[in-house]
Amino acid sequence: QVRLVESGGGLVQPGGSLRLSCVASGSISSISAMGWYRQAPGKQREFVASISWTDSTTSSPNSVKGRFTISRDNAKNTVFLQMNSLKPEDTAVYYCNCNGRSGSSRLANEYWGQGTQVTVSS
Repeated sequence: QVRLVESGGGLVQPGGSLRLSCVASGSISSISAMGWYRQAPGKQREFVASISWTDSTTSSPNSVKGRFTISRDNAKNTVFLQMNSLKPEDTAVYYCNCNGRSGSSRLANEYWGQGTQVTVSS
Protein backbone atom coordinates (compact mmCIF):
# COMPACT_ATOMS: atom_id res chain seq x y z
CA GLN A 1 0.00 0.00 0.00
CA VAL A 2 1.32 3.40 -1.00
CA ARG A 3 1.28 6.12 1.58
CA LEU A 4 1.75 9.84 1.01
CA VAL A 5 2.17 12.08 4.01
CA GLU A 6 2.14 15.85 3.73
CA SER A 7 3.51 18.24 6.30
CA GLY A 8 4.37 21.89 6.69
CA GLY A 9 0.97 23.50 6.48
CA GLY A 10 -0.24 26.07 8.92
CA LEU A 11 -1.31 29.64 9.44
CA VAL A 12 0.76 32.39 7.88
CA GLN A 13 0.30 36.10 7.27
CA PRO A 14 -0.03 37.53 3.77
CA GLY A 15 3.40 37.89 2.25
CA GLY A 16 4.77 35.10 4.38
CA SER A 17 6.24 31.77 3.40
CA LEU A 18 5.66 28.10 4.01
CA ARG A 19 7.44 24.98 2.87
CA LEU A 20 5.38 21.87 2.32
CA SER A 21 6.83 18.39 2.24
CA CYS A 22 5.42 15.10 1.05
CA VAL A 23 7.00 11.70 1.57
CA ALA A 24 5.98 8.65 -0.42
CA SER A 25 6.43 5.36 1.37
CA GLY A 26 5.04 1.86 1.64
CA SER A 27 4.74 -0.28 -1.45
CA ILE A 28 5.75 2.42 -3.92
CA SER A 29 8.30 0.86 -6.25
CA SER A 30 8.82 3.59 -8.82
CA ILE A 31 7.83 7.21 -9.26
CA SER A 32 7.39 9.04 -12.53
CA ALA A 33 6.26 12.37 -11.13
CA MET A 34 4.98 14.03 -8.01
CA GLY A 35 3.07 17.22 -7.56
CA TRP A 36 0.72 19.38 -5.59
CA TYR A 37 -2.93 20.28 -5.92
CA ARG A 38 -5.09 22.47 -3.76
CA GLN A 39 -8.75 22.86 -3.02
CA ALA A 40 -10.44 25.73 -1.28
CA PRO A 41 -13.91 25.36 0.27
CA GLY A 42 -16.58 25.44 -2.41
CA LYS A 43 -14.05 25.49 -5.21
CA GLN A 44 -12.71 22.99 -7.69
CA ARG A 45 -9.42 21.25 -7.15
CA GLU A 46 -6.60 23.22 -8.73
CA PHE A 47 -3.25 22.13 -10.06
CA VAL A 48 -0.36 23.86 -8.32
CA ALA A 49 2.90 22.28 -9.46
CA SER A 50 4.51 19.06 -10.59
CA ILE A 51 7.99 17.70 -11.08
CA SER A 52 9.27 14.78 -13.08
CA TRP A 53 11.18 12.13 -11.17
CA THR A 54 13.40 11.35 -14.12
CA ASP A 55 14.64 14.72 -15.35
CA SER A 56 13.30 17.27 -12.82
CA THR A 57 11.14 18.99 -15.42
CA THR A 58 8.65 21.20 -13.62
CA SER A 59 5.27 22.62 -14.43
CA SER A 60 3.07 25.18 -12.73
CA PRO A 61 0.26 27.57 -13.61
CA ASN A 62 0.78 31.30 -13.95
CA SER A 63 -1.12 31.91 -10.73
CA VAL A 64 1.78 30.57 -8.67
CA LYS A 65 4.72 30.88 -11.03
CA GLY A 66 7.41 33.05 -9.54
CA ARG A 67 6.05 32.54 -6.03
CA PHE A 68 5.96 28.77 -5.60
CA THR A 69 8.86 26.46 -6.32
CA ILE A 70 8.64 22.70 -6.45
CA SER A 71 11.65 20.49 -5.84
CA ARG A 72 12.43 16.89 -5.09
CA ASP A 73 14.70 14.50 -3.26
CA ASN A 74 14.66 11.29 -5.26
CA ALA A 75 16.60 9.30 -2.71
CA LYS A 76 14.01 10.06 -0.04
CA ASN A 77 10.91 9.88 -2.25
CA THR A 78 10.12 13.39 -1.16
CA VAL A 79 8.68 16.40 -2.93
CA PHE A 80 8.71 19.93 -1.58
CA LEU A 81 6.72 23.05 -2.30
CA GLN A 82 8.31 26.32 -1.28
CA MET A 83 5.60 28.96 -1.13
CA ASN A 84 6.61 32.60 -0.93
CA SER A 85 4.64 35.83 -1.09
CA LEU A 86 1.54 34.01 0.05
CA LYS A 87 -1.83 35.59 -0.57
CA PRO A 88 -5.19 35.01 1.11
CA GLU A 89 -6.40 33.36 -2.09
CA ASP A 90 -3.75 30.69 -1.59
CA THR A 91 -5.74 29.42 1.39
CA ALA A 92 -6.69 25.82 0.71
CA VAL A 93 -6.04 22.23 1.57
CA TYR A 94 -2.92 21.21 -0.29
CA TYR A 95 -2.77 17.64 -1.52
CA CYS A 96 0.28 15.71 -2.55
CA ASN A 97 0.00 13.62 -5.68
CA CYS A 98 2.20 10.80 -6.90
CA ASN A 99 2.17 9.08 -10.27
CA GLY A 100 3.91 5.79 -9.86
CA ARG A 101 3.77 2.06 -9.47
CA SER A 102 3.07 -0.07 -6.45
CA GLY A 103 4.90 -3.31 -5.86
CA SER A 104 5.20 -5.40 -9.01
CA SER A 105 2.34 -3.70 -10.83
CA ARG A 106 3.12 -2.81 -14.41
CA LEU A 107 0.49 -0.09 -14.50
CA ALA A 108 1.01 3.35 -13.10
CA ASN A 109 -1.53 4.75 -10.67
CA GLU A 110 -2.31 8.06 -9.10
CA TYR A 111 -1.94 8.29 -5.33
CA TRP A 112 -3.03 11.05 -3.01
CA GLY A 113 -2.13 12.23 0.43
CA GLN A 114 -4.59 13.29 3.10
CA GLY A 115 -3.84 16.96 2.61
CA THR A 116 -2.42 19.72 4.74
CA GLN A 117 -4.21 22.96 5.52
CA VAL A 118 -2.64 26.23 4.46
CA THR A 119 -4.32 29.36 5.77
CA VAL A 120 -3.12 32.80 4.74
CA SER A 121 -4.69 35.43 6.92
CA SER A 122 -3.80 38.41 9.06
